[in-house]
This record gives sequence, C-alpha cells and structure tokens, in this order.
Amino acid sequence: MLRAEWPDRLARVRRFLRGDHAVAQLIRFALVGGASNIAYVLLFLACDGFGPLAANTIGSIVSTVIANELHRQLTFRAAGRVGWFTAQWEGGGLALIGLLVSTAALAGLESLAPGLGRLAQAGAVLAVMAAAGGLRFLALRGLVF
Repeated sequence: MLRAEWPDRLARVRRFLRGDHAVAQLIRFALVGGASNIAYVLLFLACDGFGPLAANTIGSIVSTVIANELHRQLTFRAAGRVGWFTAQWEGGGLALIGLLVSTAALAGLESLAPGLGRLAQAGAVLAVMAAAGGLRFLALRGLVF
C-alpha cells in the first residue's frame, strides 16, 4: 500500500467512527466502557483506605456517572435531546439492572456448576458481562438516547 493512501484511509475511518449508525455507536460504547473501567480501578485504588466495600461503591457510582455522561455526549450524541439528570437516572437504572442480572447469572452458575475450573469461571464471567453490556447498549440506544 502506498503511503499516500494512509491519510485517505485514516480520514474514512474517522468519518466512520463519528457516524450515527449502530456499529460506530457500538465501537464508541466499548471505548467509553473501557475508559469507565479504568476510572473505576483508579477510584477503587484511591479510596482503598476506606475499605473495599466503600471503595467499590464509590468507584462504581462515580464511574457509572462518568460513563452515562460520555454515552450521552459521545456515544449517542444525545446531549441536545436528553438532559443530564435523565441520562443519569435511566442509565444508572440500567446499570443497576445489569449488575443484578449478571450477579444472579454468576450465582446460578456457581450453584449449577460448583466444580467449574478457574479458567472456565473466568470465561463465564466474561460471557455474562459481554451479554449484559450488549443488552445495556441496546437499551441505552433504544430507550434512553
């Protein structure tokens, strides 16, 4: 490939990622999710002196607020249509539902397959979290933003 083609390809990728179609939104959703997970870890570590339960609660709440706002402004570009409070209330509610469903699924897995190895458990956790994330994306896209 010629070096002169790279700027054109890069410009096309940027236009694609800035689009409002579902694939571009899903990519932005995943990037925001990754950023909010990093924020969670940093907050958890910063608040560790309060104990793990408080650090988890603070990290979860603050990173969810950050993610909801980034989804409102960047992922779905809904800042002009959806207010901050609505995004936090509805997005936070969806996050809580996702947490409850994923926790129930993992608890069910533990009771159905108590001897599952660590690698299989990690795979199951990833599958459950991916499914919860996918459902959250669809709900945010279809119901909130």
